[in-house]
Amino acid sequence: MDACVNKPAAEALAEVKKVERPSRAEAEKAVRTLIAWTGDDPAREGLVDTPERVVRAYEEFYSGYGQDPKPVLSRVFEEVESYDDIVLVRDIPFFSHCEHHMVPFVGKAHVAYFPSEGGVVGLSKLARVVDIFAHRLQTQEHMTAQIVGALDAALKPRGVAVMLEAEHQCMTLRGVQKHGASTVTTQFTGVFRDDPAEQLRFLTLVRGGTAA
Repeated sequence: MDACVNKPAAEALAEVKKVERPSRAEAEKAVRTLIAWTGDDPAREGLVDTPERVVRAYEEFYSGYGQDPKPVLSRVFEEVESYDDIVLVRDIPFFSHCEHHMVPFVGKAHVAYFPSEGGVVGLSKLARVVDIFAHRLQTQEHMTAQIVGALDAALKPRGVAVMLEAEHQCMTLRGVQKHGASTVTTQFTGVFRDDPAEQLRFLTLVRGGTAA
């Protein structure tokens, strides 16, 4: 069976428009401006080095912009090409940052696919793909679709299933302040989308049950 072409997933992989990147000095100046805006003194002892630290932290938080999932998924193990059932890596921890408020959301990802005849990809690569997209400004919905799109494009599988579960600090630390509220997003392609039994099997395995 050919891999299902999922238009929303493919669109989610569209390149982020390139913008002129400010210098490190400009970024640090912006942090000093924000510190002053809060009402504190960016020149006091405890804050004088904060702009440099924040910029270094941002380099780590948003390192996903400099990474491409295609090379990560390029190596396939063909010696196990006879395996044609579901491959699932569940409970992949991740943290990302909400693109609306730039505060963290933290959770876990469950990623599954049905291999095509070409073989399977290393399990750690699925976790790396999650990290690449998590280390960007995100919405949980878009991140879910991007992971699906990357797997569909690189592996041409017979189906992909992705579930993200996360707690958003834009809901817990501000606004409605609903601590413990969890957001769940899912997206399916191929056999997972077309066969309700396979969708149910994925959900059962994610929850730690035994699939029939």
